Amino acid sequence: MIADRIRELRQARGWTQAELARRMGITRNGINSWEQGLSTPSPGSLVELSRIFLVSTDYLLGVEKLAAINVSGLDEREIAILAELADRLRSKGANTAL
Repeated sequence: MIADRIRELRQARGWTQAELARRMGITRNGINSWEQGLSTPSPGSLVELSRIFLVSTDYLLGVEKLAAINVSGLDEREIAILAELADRLRSKGANTAL
């Protein structure tokens, strides 16, 4: 579960394993090992991943299914725009699934 989430979040941002490794200050082999499920991130690395990807550690661990977006620093109008975009993307996904 963790391996899939890390890979999906990284790919969604268009980052290579090397790019994520650089952002975390670790080797690309470390990222690859996590994504292959050969090892798991330490608690500190999980916190760093959640900070980088703006999701909760519970999401990374598969405890919760919903990803959260950190909206601190945004005003109410900007938050409303993000919510509307999320709704449109969900409905678009529902329409293509039919």
